[in-house]
Amino acid sequence: MTTPVLEARDVTMRFGGLTAVRSVDFTVNAGEIVGLIGPNGAGKTTFFNCLTGLYVPTEGTVSYKGTVLPPKPHLVTQAGIARTFQNIRLFANMTVLENVLVGRHTRTKEGLWSALLRGPGFKKAERASEERAMELLEFIGLAHKRDHLARNLPYGEQRKLEIARAMASEPGLLLLDEPTAGMNPQETRATEELVFAIRDRGIAVLLIEHDMRFVFNLSDRVAVLVQGEKLVEGTSDVVQADERVIAAYLGEPFEGDPGEAEAAEVEAAEAAAEAPSTTSSTKGEAK
Repeated sequence: MTTPVLEARDVTMRFGGLTAVRSVDFTVNAGEIVGLIGPNGAGKTTFFNCLTGLYVPTEGTVSYKGTVLPPKPHLVTQAGIARTFQNIRLFANMTVLENVLVGRHTRTKEGLWSALLRGPGFKKAERASEERAMELLEFIGLAHKRDHLARNLPYGEQRKLEIARAMASEPGLLLLDEPTAGMNPQETRATEELVFAIRDRGIAVLLIEHDMRFVFNLSDRVAVLVQGEKLVEGTSDVVQADERVIAAYLGEPFEGDPGEAEAAEVEAAEAAAEAPSTTSSTKGEAK
């Protein structure tokens, strides 16, 4: 039996006359790693933003463990979904430790007055948060750089730090938006091992990625978005063998493509235009 962690039903996102995501149904189960792929402009990041409350879907619902999520990012994080971004969004002038501590804000219960007075309850919560942050830094291999400024970390370590900050909110589902973008092969391999280790901690993972080898090596299931619609979903082997997926990445029309009819009309028009000249040439040769 599989237990759904995330359920998106009929999610549609329109920007004026442009439909970026159209009637997408999507599920992530507990303990799964699910990949979301598609050509540039397919609507992947827009769909992520709908899942995490950055966008309010024009239609449809997003649920986490059976509860419909409010369309506010901090409430989505509080519910149990955390994410990273395609472009790194660390606090550059804060230390590595401080960046992870920021991710703890949804799990601390001390209020304003407690923070101002710095009583026993606040100090206890502060120690607990620091212990948890250090545990996460040990997990990603950055404990020895706890006091370094985030801006001084190498690119690959900044990516790891962003993942640690997301994990600090104790999510049940982690969304990774192109976690290996700009990485070299060694860093990509390290990220692959990290994602497996996150899953082993009981956290489901949904990721967007353009590195197909990375996605297919990691994912239990892969879904393909094309022009805002889910084209196909299945195991890595099923998706890789699907001719529609191959056509979508090569830019060729595929069955069911909204542009297929237009392409067929163009081809018919070209054939009709060529027919008279062929006939005339034949008549000339006969004479």
